[in-house]
Amino acid sequence: MVLTGAEIVVRCLQEEKVEYLFGYPGGSVLFLYDELFKQDKVRHVLVRHEQAAVHAADGYARSTEKVGVALVTSGPGATNAVTGIATAYMDSIPIVIISGQVPTAAIGLDAFQEVDTVGITRPCVKHNFLVKDVRELAATLKKAFHIARTGRPGPVLVDIPKDVTAQRCEYEYPEKVSLRSYNPVVKGHSGQIRKAVQLLLEARRPMIYTGGGVVLSNAAEKLAKLGRLLGFPVTNTLMGLGGYPASDKQFVGMPGMHGTYEANMAMHYCDVLLAVGARFDDRVVGNAEHFMQEPRKIIHVDIDPSSISKRVKVDVPVVGDVGDVLDEMIACLEATRERPDAEHLALWWRQIEEWRRRDSLGYKNSDEIIKPQFVVQKLWEVTGGDAFVATDVGQHQMWSAQYYKFNKPRRWVTSGGLGTMGFGLPAAMGIQLAHPGSPVACITGEGSIQMCIQELSTCKQYRLPIKVLSLNNRYLGMVRQWQEIFHGNRYSESYMDSLPDFAKLAEAYGHVGLQVTKPGDVEGAIREAFKRKDDLVFLDFQIDPTENVYPMIQGGKGLNEMILSTEDL
Repeated sequence: MVLTGAEIVVRCLQEEKVEYLFGYPGGSVLFLYDELFKQDKVRHVLVRHEQAAVHAADGYARSTEKVGVALVTSGPGATNAVTGIATAYMDSIPIVIISGQVPTAAIGLDAFQEVDTVGITRPCVKHNFLVKDVRELAATLKKAFHIARTGRPGPVLVDIPKDVTAQRCEYEYPEKVSLRSYNPVVKGHSGQIRKAVQLLLEARRPMIYTGGGVVLSNAAEKLAKLGRLLGFPVTNTLMGLGGYPASDKQFVGMPGMHGTYEANMAMHYCDVLLAVGARFDDRVVGNAEHFMQEPRKIIHVDIDPSSISKRVKVDVPVVGDVGDVLDEMIACLEATRERPDAEHLALWWRQIEEWRRRDSLGYKNSDEIIKPQFVVQKLWEVTGGDAFVATDVGQHQMWSAQYYKFNKPRRWVTSGGLGTMGFGLPAAMGIQLAHPGSPVACITGEGSIQMCIQELSTCKQYRLPIKVLSLNNRYLGMVRQWQEIFHGNRYSESYMDSLPDFAKLAEAYGHVGLQVTKPGDVEGAIREAFKRKDDLVFLDFQIDPTENVYPMIQGGKGLNEMILSTEDL
């Protein structure tokens, strides 16, 4: 077959079984849009901003095991997409971004809507390509999908000049990819795995610390099996929530800056730490030097060798796919009669239970004003803990992580590494399209929602019945909290002085809007929203503007230096 470049791109997407393509048209990609119009296998979703296209592809990818795909035009289309690309890169999310580019002959001549997309995105992609020859197009797209989904996943950008989409050549989609310089290690070193298992068996104060790698490698069931075989305490990072059931008695909560007291103290004082698919992020271990002062042995399992000993020196590195390594660890344990010392493990659990009794997530509820924690707890109750939850970034994000108990992987979708305001609503769109009929909630704040609020229009066009819960405290809440604690109550530009009536604004977009001001109305409003299975419902909760997120760890402090309430300040 002899096809145009545009036809080849569409055929490649069909070969990769792409269901949804999130995009926004422009001059450089019009040949592509013309070919999309002629077919019905790949459904295009018209967003209202290119940032939202990438976030939607990201949300689709996080909630499934598939690669998300976005299409943007050259110049401002590509630069608008960069925030979404960087978000996916920081959280290792497999997406492919196809960007239009000015014609090949015009590259470098400051043509209309020209930017160096490859140069701009190089620091925040797993890989990128500029395709100058139509004959390389099919092979390049095959490579892009392969690179995005294998090893440590990540975003891959393919930049295609307009003339390449119009040129013609013979089409053949490669069946497989061979890249000499890219061969990620999947199977862990057996000797290292045996050494790791022996360390775990000898531990007296063990801890299992897991991150997003468990979710991305679909290894949650294997982690649960390992955890139960050993009987050790387990903690999930912000990106790893749902990787181990939150309702399990061995789960001690989230670690880090806003983690539970018991998780942080156990992390700090354990003698053997098994880190699985986590990267010892600064928001998790706090001050790395302080963290390393406590004597312990660290086992680190990760697909990416560059993540091992990057921030914290480890004793037993295991490079490989998390699922494969956990399988081998389980096999090693099942092959031996040896088990961790029951007496020491019981003493360790006794200590953890003592820390747990501090009830670090306890808060004073009110009959007069809505507490944000109460809203999240009621959402969990109403949905039975079975909703897909996307969030924006700020205090509401932390309350969501703390009070919604995730028992399943891929139900929690949030911007962890980059902390991108505006992520929640478009991510929820991708989730809802991937899981039609499933309950999808977007928990946001009055600051974050305005970053991509235009996507309410997209939701209307495609009839996406997302439930938006805005925890509206009339402040940029996390900024205000830090200004209160560390900057002498000088609320510099953190007060939202002029806000719209979000309920009426949602109605203007054609949705259902409800403003909730009384604690007694919270549960009823949430139940009513989820009864409306065909409608997007925007719930604007007027919450306590003075409420802070606790526990918290001040930057530069250690895990055992937690602020549990305002009384600790």
